[in-house]
Amino acid sequence: MKKILIVGGGAMGSAFSIPCLENNNKVIITEPHNKVFIKDLASKKKFHSSLKVNLPKKLKFRNYSKNIFREKFDLIVIALSLAGIDFIGKELKDLKIKAPLLVLTKGLKYDKKKEKILTISGLLKNNYNVANVSVLKGPCLAKELARKNKTSVVVANKDVKIAKWIGKQISTRYYLTEFSKDVTGVEICSAIKNIYAMIIGSGQNFNTASDLFQKSVNEMKFLIKYFKGDESTILGLAGIGDLYVSAVGGRNSKMGDFLGKGFTFSAAKKKFMPKDTVEGEQLAREIAPYILKKINKKNIPLMAHLLKTILNNKKI
Repeated sequence: MKKILIVGGGAMGSAFSIPCLENNNKVIITEPHNKVFIKDLASKKKFHSSLKVNLPKKLKFRNYSKNIFREKFDLIVIALSLAGIDFIGKELKDLKIKAPLLVLTKGLKYDKKKEKILTISGLLKNNYNVANVSVLKGPCLAKELARKNKTSVVVANKDVKIAKWIGKQISTRYYLTEFSKDVTGVEICSAIKNIYAMIIGSGQNFNTASDLFQKSVNEMKFLIKYFKGDESTILGLAGIGDLYVSAVGGRNSKMGDFLGKGFTFSAAKKKFMPKDTVEGEQLAREIAPYILKKINKKNIPLMAHLLKTILNNKKI
């Protein structure tokens, strides 16, 4: 039995607790900000309002405090939104935590001062002195994981032995883990697929969407290589695997459909998705200053066009 801390009580963090518990681990979950999730997790039934399921009674909820990191854990899991990564980085800075960290969050950050795109693991290591960071990515919808639908993900660490140790603690008959040394490629893939899922979603028939899918894969391959990742990663779970599930069943693809119908982003968001977070839009605004300035648009015409469409609130 291992002692696991999950920071982030949203859909993914809460769903992830289920396979961890099935491995007979002691799992503690905490939520720093969201009052709805705090109320859900603190209740006796543990009915999660986003997942629409009752979480296992064995899951222990603790109110968030920085002091929680002073306890001894075998694994610390970060399942916050992209906006929460800087918050948790500041909390962890200089604590010299020995337990391995596993980051579920998908996204990239733009360092304006250095004019550099940072992966989440890179941000935590370089800006906040957080060591021993692994990442978990892949085609995983939280609601399906919570219902124990068969799910495959990839755990990445430059030291693959650490990735495999983590996999051993979380794998079940329905939650399967693969492993990679290509942390950069895995993180780049899992982030930019949200933008490309929006592009694919804009195709208004199967023929157009499949054409956009193929062209999106080519652009993703170029970007992985550009950012010094292994371009073969595009063929794995974090690449076309995650792109597929996002293109057929995610919020980014849904938004893309409205864009393809002739709505601007702001109009579609207001009319159809006022309460939904569209990760691709958030990422687009984050990385656009770098992408549009540093990379030749001829190499990534689809992404360049979508970034301008969102930034200028124009029709696609």
